[in-house]
Amino acid sequence: MKILIIEDDKAMADIERDFLEINGFEVTHESDGIKGMECALTGGYNLILLDLMLPGKDGWEICRHIRGKIDVPILMVTARVEDIDKVRGLGIGADDYISKPFSPTELVARVKAHIARYERLKGNNVKDKDAQRDAEIDLGYLKINPATRRVYAMDKEVTLANKEYELLYFLVSNAENVFSKEQLYDRIWGEALYGDIKTVTVHIKRLREKIEKDSINPLHIQTVWGAGYRFTV
Repeated sequence: MKILIIEDDKAMADIERDFLEINGFEVTHESDGIKGMECALTGGYNLILLDLMLPGKDGWEICRHIRGKIDVPILMVTARVEDIDKVRGLGIGADDYISKPFSPTELVARVKAHIARYERLKGNNVKDKDAQRDAEIDLGYLKINPATRRVYAMDKEVTLANKEYELLYFLVSNAENVFSKEQLYDRIWGEALYGDIKTVTVHIKRLREKIEKDSINPLHIQTVWGAGYRFTV
């Protein structure tokens, strides 16, 4: 398993590298934002650890750019504690974030959890083609192809981040059922990730912007006040 660390603090990067290598990962480190982005786009990495404050190009720009090019888990590492920064990172496609200072063992646990979840997702797609075809969801205005993980809303393909796709697929597969934020977080992100429940709200908002005709007054991804969310066909 290969990890790319984009971090300008050498001491921090060395700690991350040491603990990841002890746990069997192959680690590449870039300290410059532009070089880090170029390295990420070469592909071949199982996860990217991305600092926010970088020379050349900041973490937000890098995340936005590579998310549109490759499908890989992105774990943002930040010394900033403002919720708005975390929400912004999740909104542009990061899968999770971890705030400095952090326990190296927690970092390794999150890395392993994200990679395992991503590998399971890919494994679920390696199926017989006929079964994949049968599993395709076609609601007319919304089509989801689990084989290719492509989503079409109103006949236009929309690009979804990894967790956005998982969340949408889960809600559509369980249409009309109401799920609390806690249930959705547990199902999509997993308890072991120690994350923030706001992640669910951010991803719901992003999905509405991408598949609803009017994201302010959504018809399909509905809020059930005091209970959670449901997908209505």
